[in-house]
Amino acid sequence: MSARTTGTRLRAAATIALLPLLTLTACGAGDTAGAAPGGAQALPAPSDDPVAAVHAVGSVAALLPADVRKAGTLRVGSSIGFPPGAYYPNGPDKPAAGQEIDIADAVAKVLGVKLERQDASFETILPALGSGKYDFGTGNFGVTAARLKTIDFVTYINDGQGFAVKKGNTALKTKVTDLTQLCGLTIGTGVGTTFEATLTAQKGVCAKAGKKPYDVKVYSENGATLTALQQGRTDVIMSTINGLRYQAAQPASGTAFLGEYHRLDVGFAFTKGSPLTRAFQAAVNELIKDGTYARILKKWGTSSSGIESSRINPPEHT
Repeated sequence: MSARTTGTRLRAAATIALLPLLTLTACGAGDTAGAAPGGAQALPAPSDDPVAAVHAVGSVAALLPADVRKAGTLRVGSSIGFPPGAYYPNGPDKPAAGQEIDIADAVAKVLGVKLERQDASFETILPALGSGKYDFGTGNFGVTAARLKTIDFVTYINDGQGFAVKKGNTALKTKVTDLTQLCGLTIGTGVGTTFEATLTAQKGVCAKAGKKPYDVKVYSENGATLTALQQGRTDVIMSTINGLRYQAAQPASGTAFLGEYHRLDVGFAFTKGSPLTRAFQAAVNELIKDGTYARILKKWGTSSSGIESSRINPPEHT
């Protein structure tokens, strides 16, 4: 079985697991035309298209290397996970949708190039940039000090780390402000993420506090992470602020958002020293200036995460 076939089947399985959790949209891949398990209905993505009116801006496109302008295409490794970031509302054989998709497509239009989008698992994208497999990557990649050693970032939104529990779970009742609140609990999160790195780095806090350590379970698919929470195999999820907030806002989600833990800038990812960063920064700032950026965020309900201007390699939030 090819890697492509395996990835498609994994994404399809993730969607089937997630459909009961969402009423407005489905996450991951799979057929979402009919009623979802448990009676939840998978509805399409928002219909408005703020990207349609975007056009090429010559002064911005001129910042691209000559060979890229001549080729007219850029390869992007995309992690397609869940709304509002990037997901498949109508199955993996149909176009992906989401905030990241819209912003990347709008940037490409400003630059006058086409995107060759290649689906990839989150944890494989950053290592693949150095090999030249992709020109850049998207996947709600947070800017951290560790990543800045090998990756260049061009920021386009401010998101970060948050927590969610299954509704009715009394293990956590308030916003998580200190990881010692998680002592004795089982936490589900994504492999290769800032969440896994944070939880691993701070795992000793419970012993120092004289408490039972927390247990971390990592998953390569968002569907598996959320299903584990629904089935009681984990007590809490650590994931993106916008993703968890979006999910909890759906009536049939069965999850409760516990608030923000740590904010992070999020950006397009490039191999260190990439000649593309200045052009991408200028393109994002053009979208901010002409109002397209604000319309995209409004479409996906993430206006509170907007930035005033794009930056290249800002320091990690402390």
